[in-house]
Amino acid sequence: MSIGRDIYCDTRLILEKLEARFPDGALGATQPDQKAIEKLLEKWCVDGGVFNRASQLIPPEMALLNDPNFKKDREDLSGRSWDKKTITEMRPEAISHIRDAFAFLETGLLADDRKWILNTEKPSLADIEAIWPFHWLVGLKGALPPSFISSKQFPKVFAWIDRFSKTIASTKASAPKPTTLKGADAVEFVTNAKFMEPEGQVVEDPLGLEKGQDVEVWPIDSGFKNHDCGVLSALDSKEVVITTETKLGRKEVRIHHPRTNFRIRAAGGNTVSKL
Repeated sequence: MSIGRDIYCDTRLILEKLEARFPDGALGATQPDQKAIEKLLEKWCVDGGVFNRASQLIPPEMALLNDPNFKKDREDLSGRSWDKKTITEMRPEAISHIRDAFAFLETGLLADDRKWILNTEKPSLADIEAIWPFHWLVGLKGALPPSFISSKQFPKVFAWIDRFSKTIASTKASAPKPTTLKGADAVEFVTNAKFMEPEGQVVEDPLGLEKGQDVEVWPIDSGFKNHDCGVLSALDSKEVVITTETKLGRKEVRIHHPRTNFRIRAAGGNTVSKL
């Protein structure tokens, strides 16, 4: 996501920035205990293995698995094999883990027949943090074996997913139609805009890095082959920001990454991005 010439990587950071920039439409909790539930659900789905196991439920007969480019893309992202034999072998274990995740929601957070996770009148950020891998699986034909995971075994979870889908559909129908830009046009649009955030500072950190130092940043949970290089502009306990130049037009942009599951190291001076 980009807002002006500030580019944000990772959904967790994107959600945080949207919440802060558009407070009138914020969906996040305001009470400390509810904020904790929200954060724990984020960690559960991303770091707790739910998404990883969900990705192992892609049906072996799925046509995309015959596409070598798709397989290579997924293997580069996940760091594991995506051949049909491996997927078939992993599937029973993945079903067991995802069934347990459905049971956690069915008998825990949704057990009292509430419509939404925090018992709100409409979906909140807590629902978004929790629902996305389950929503994806339910919509992926052949992913969930009905003998183990269906509305019969988990009626509350499936009803929750259905409510969420209907809410998304109605919201999209009433929202303004977005403008579509092709790659080069998108780069031009971003680089001709202003920076939306002040540059920020580098605070004292265990890494011992200094403002203005050449660094590289990359994810360590997935997509680890993709490194961003630039000049360190800001660093605190939650976020790292580097300044780099686009290949097209050689204009400065700032790339923001969360600290969670991202590695930062001193680099050798290559400060040109892939934009």
